[in-house]
Amino acid sequence: MAAPFLLAIDQGTTSSRAIVFDREGRVVGADQREFNQYFPREAWVEHDAGEIWEGVLAVCRGALAAAGIGADELAGCGITNQRETTVVWDRHTGEPIHHAIVWQDRRTADLCRRLGDADTEAWLQAKTGLLLDPYFSATKLRWLLDNVPDARRRAEAGELVFGTIDTWLLWRLTGGRVHATDASNASRTLLFNIHEQRWDEELLAFFDIPPQLLPEVRDNAADFGTADAAHLGAPFPIAAMVGDQQGALVGQACFEAGMVKSTYGTGCFLVMNLGEAPVASRHRLLTTVGYRLDGRTTYALEGSIFVAGAAIQWLRDALRLIEQAPETERIAASIEHTDGVYLVPAFTGLGAPYWDPEARGAILGLTRDTGIEQIVRAALESTCYQTRDLVGAIGDDAITPTELRVDGGMVSNDWVCSFLADVLRIDVARPGVIETTALGAAYLAGLQTGVYGSLDEIARLWHRDRLFSPRRPAAEMDDLYRGWMDAVARVRSKL
Repeated sequence: MAAPFLLAIDQGTTSSRAIVFDREGRVVGADQREFNQYFPREAWVEHDAGEIWEGVLAVCRGALAAAGIGADELAGCGITNQRETTVVWDRHTGEPIHHAIVWQDRRTADLCRRLGDADTEAWLQAKTGLLLDPYFSATKLRWLLDNVPDARRRAEAGELVFGTIDTWLLWRLTGGRVHATDASNASRTLLFNIHEQRWDEELLAFFDIPPQLLPEVRDNAADFGTADAAHLGAPFPIAAMVGDQQGALVGQACFEAGMVKSTYGTGCFLVMNLGEAPVASRHRLLTTVGYRLDGRTTYALEGSIFVAGAAIQWLRDALRLIEQAPETERIAASIEHTDGVYLVPAFTGLGAPYWDPEARGAILGLTRDTGIEQIVRAALESTCYQTRDLVGAIGDDAITPTELRVDGGMVSNDWVCSFLADVLRIDVARPGVIETTALGAAYLAGLQTGVYGSLDEIARLWHRDRLFSPRRPAAEMDDLYRGWMDAVARVRSKL
C-alpha cells in the first residue's frame, strides 16, 4: 500500500478545496479556489460545471505540492461535495448541456406547488425523508429536461447522464469510465427510496425522469474506480464519496445515535445521528442517509439553513461593509447589542423548519443610530438564531442535544461560537480541525483502503480545540430569540 496520505476533494458552493491529510487526520497540504456564481434571474443560481472541474484539478495539484508529495503516495482519495446541485451531460463527449443548477436555486418553486398537496407531500416524505421543495435535485433535473432543447429526447435515448457534483467529478477523474454516486448524495435527490436503498420507479414516474439518466449507487466507502494518471501525474484510487454534511458528520466522529454536528459554511446544516432506525420529523426536518458502510445504513435527521456564511459574503461583496470575513469578530464584539436590529437572510427563501421559498430577506429595527456594527452583528446573530430554530425542532422530534459539535469556516470566529452557546443554552465544541467535511471524506477513503480498521479507530482521532459554555442569562437570550421569531414572521410569505 502507498504511504498513508489521503486526499480529500471538497467541492463546495462558492469554492473548491483539496486537502492532504496524514494518518492522524492532520492537514499536511491544502489549496482552495473560489469560482464564479451565476444569477441569470431572481432566485436562480447556476455554476459552470466545466469551471468547477478545472478548479478542482488546480487545487488538487496545489495541495499535493504544498504537502510535498506525488499522487503515487496517496493511499486513496475521497470526494465530498455540495449536495443537490444538478448537472446533466453528454454520455459520449462529457459536455454539460447547461450550467449546473445549484441547490440554492428556486426556479422550480411553481412546479413544486403544482405537483404538491398534503397527500403527495406525505407520500414523498414516507419514501425519501424529504419535502417537495426546489432545494432537491428532482425538479431541477426535470426543468433541464423540459427547457433545454432536445434534452428529453436525448435522455430517453440514453445519450445523457445525470449527476450531482460528486458524480460529475468522478466521471471526469475516471475518464468517463465510472458513472456512480453514493447513498448519502442519492438520498438528496427526491428520487431515492431511503428505506429500500434504491432508485424508486414510482418517484421517477412522478417526476417524469428517465431511469437511464441515473448513476449507480454505492456505499460511502467503496471502490469508485481509479483516477487517470494524466490528471495528477499518477493513478490513485477513489475510495469514498459523501455529501458535504454527511462528510462533516463522519469528520466530527458523530457515530453514536444522538450525537449532533452543525456545519457553518455558505449555509448551515445541523445533523443528528439517528442510528439504524429512521425518524419521521413532525417539524419538516429531513430524514436522510447519514452514511452507508458495508451495506448497512445509518440514518440522520437534518435541518438546513440556506444562508449562513453567505450573509457575510453579502456584507462584503454587495454592501461593502467589510473587506474580509474575519473583521466581523472584532466588529461584533465592539458593541453590547444590536439595539433591536435583526437581519433575516432569506435571500433564497427560508429553509428548515419554515420551508418558505417565497420569503425574502430583510433588516428590521433600523433607526437613525443604526450603523455598520449593528448590521454586521445582526448578520452573525442570525446564524445562531436559525440554529436554535433547528435545535428546538430536532429535540422535539428525536433527542435534545446536550452538546453541539461545530465546524466550517464561520466557527473560527470565537464570538460566533460563544453567542451560539448562549442562544442554545448548551455546550458548543469546536474541534482541532474545523474543515471536517474534507476530513470525513478522507476518513472514509482511509476506511476503504485499510488505513483505518474501524469507526472506533477514527473516533479516537477526534479532539476538541475549545469548549464554549453558556454565559449570558437565559432570560436575556429568550428575549432576543423572541425578537428573532417576530422578525421571521414579518418576512414570511402568505402561502
